[in-house]
Amino acid sequence: MAQHFSLAACDVVGFDLDHTLCRYNLPESARLIYNSFAQFLVKEKGYNKELLTVTSEDWDFCCKGLALDMEDGNFIKLADNGTVLRASHGTKMMTPEALAEVYGKKEWKHFMSDTGMPCHSGKYYFYDNYFDLPGALLCARVVDSLTKQNGQKTFDFWKDIVAAIQHNYKMSAFNENCGIYFPEIKRDPSKYLHSCPESVKKWLRRLKKAGKILLLITSSHSDYCRFLCKYILGNDFADLFDIVITNALKPGFFSHLPSQRPFRTLENDEEQEALPSLDKPGWYSQGNAVHLYELLKKMTGKPEPKVVYFGDSMHSDVFPACHYSNWETVLILEELRGDEGRKPEESEPQEKKGKYEGPKAKPLNTLSKKWGSFFIDSVAGLENTEDSLVCTWTCKRISTYSTIAIPSIEAIAELPLDHKFTRFSSNNSKTSGYYPNPPLVLSNNETLITK
Repeated sequence: MAQHFSLAACDVVGFDLDHTLCRYNLPESARLIYNSFAQFLVKEKGYNKELLTVTSEDWDFCCKGLALDMEDGNFIKLADNGTVLRASHGTKMMTPEALAEVYGKKEWKHFMSDTGMPCHSGKYYFYDNYFDLPGALLCARVVDSLTKQNGQKTFDFWKDIVAAIQHNYKMSAFNENCGIYFPEIKRDPSKYLHSCPESVKKWLRRLKKAGKILLLITSSHSDYCRFLCKYILGNDFADLFDIVITNALKPGFFSHLPSQRPFRTLENDEEQEALPSLDKPGWYSQGNAVHLYELLKKMTGKPEPKVVYFGDSMHSDVFPACHYSNWETVLILEELRGDEGRKPEESEPQEKKGKYEGPKAKPLNTLSKKWGSFFIDSVAGLENTEDSLVCTWTCKRISTYSTIAIPSIEAIAELPLDHKFTRFSSNNSKTSGYYPNPPLVLSNNETLITK
């Protein structure tokens, strides 16, 4: 494979919406998502009212890449070889001794090898995006509460979390003003959403002018997608995209082979009849990557049009688009924006600073003191030997399935379309695919990381 990647070489440029084209004010959106779940658990399911009170320090628990073992209430951080680097029971971190006793040096029992996609099974859940992370804090605090109340050893609260998700985020919730999340976003979008910078809007128009086909593929429903796009891009946003696919139900959009979900037409944001194939550009719901690619062949006149897809979730966007569809992938990784070497407040745009009063949640893209770096961690050595550094499992997946990783689209919007990015590859260094700069913790320790 070529060492470099260029947008100029792509025929089709696709985007996820949430946390990709649409950036959120993370401290505010995190608090809103947490409340949308916590209020439901307390009012509808009888959970302890303590869940409703969150301190600014509580947010330090949030770190992308954690897995929850639903049965025992443990959260874990994995090394690239599947061993457990750190763990907590609820929010209480395990001591090195307890960690060694519970997990030892062996692979975690649910570990998936590099070729597998961690499914959100009934036994564990991976937290890999900013919509998920507030739920990690809530679940950890639920475990704390149940352990404290009655010393529970096994846990069965996940069904209530699913009910909270269904209540707040079901397909009709935006239209019906149901739950807490959508009514609040509609009431004050400027508190939660960042408009697309003018540089990004110009960049999208440049892509169109250069003859690229532009796609928007989001798992958000049509009405919420329309609301977000109008706010961040303006009323003429639909002119930017050749094809818009909502309620895409990723990762199944890419991975459900060969039993693909059909595309559906929309009328007033309501799903209509199923289509046997996709014949023309437009606005659709559900669907699958196979039928979409057939349409892209017709639109480009090429037997194998080259597609690049931008997304923020390894689970829903990057891994399946790369693994199943063989698309180029650009991971939006805000951890590069909230790097360990920066002050947390630098991760927010200047105009947002000081706008909201009260104790703020830390931005979710900044370093967690409890969990350490998103990218690497240390492993205790044997007696009389030094600790060694290893890549985390999430860091390894970034370099395996992403073409490049960037902190935001804005970071590349003013580059020429033929700019040559150094791609991730097994032949390059561990830091090669990060643009504009690798994470400090990786570049500073690259020679020390155990292979």
